[in-house]
Amino acid sequence: MTRPKDPAAPGLAALAGLIADETRAAFLLALLDGRAWTAGELARSAGVAPSTASEHLGKLVAGGLLTEERQGRHRYVRLAGTRVAQLVEDLAAQVAPTAAGRPRTLRASTAGSAMARGRTCYDHLAGRLGIAVTDALTGRGLLRTQKEGAAGFVLTDAGVRWFADAGIGLERAGRRPLARACLDWTERRPHLAGIAGAALCRHALDAGWCVRIGSERAVKVTGEGERALAELLGIEAGVLR
Repeated sequence: MTRPKDPAAPGLAALAGLIADETRAAFLLALLDGRAWTAGELARSAGVAPSTASEHLGKLVAGGLLTEERQGRHRYVRLAGTRVAQLVEDLAAQVAPTAAGRPRTLRASTAGSAMARGRTCYDHLAGRLGIAVTDALTGRGLLRTQKEGAAGFVLTDAGVRWFADAGIGLERAGRRPLARACLDWTERRPHLAGIAGAALCRHALDAGWCVRIGSERAVKVTGEGERALAELLGIEAGVLR
């Protein structure tokens, strides 16, 4: 007797097919910076023709991985939400060790070093910067690791007070966890994501602690950021450079 097919199988196969194309995968990774991109920007980033980009973007929008909005003549796309970002992040972390190799050009090497030093992972901080912040929060008892559950991290009561005292609002909405562990693909350790991770990243950019550099997701800690992170979390400036 043939076993009935799992009703989730067609949807899973369709999702896998969307991500399986290298150009579409490149678009999804680029959009992990949390910003909206035009089709032309994504085409240049992936090294494909604008017509090719439009075709792939149409499939990603139809498949629910991207949302689009139009402003005048421009069409912008972004990841459809935190659940899509988490899926892309988790998949990228799994394949990064085998996909990584020696950069072929000096430009690629420089960009890779900047991304490893500090970057945005959709809407939270990653790289050595993200790990340093996570370690500092954990070391001060503001964040703790939980052995069970999908989130991985728990913001303690002291941590909630720390965010409030630092003027970083925690807007709790929907089912997104307050704190979540996200595996860092360069450091191979989890960094802070979730509502708290997003709020901290947003504040760091708005307050000028970090600035974006280049067209990738890389960020650089400013002098003001070094002083703020040293005062608030005891992070030494050398760790951030």
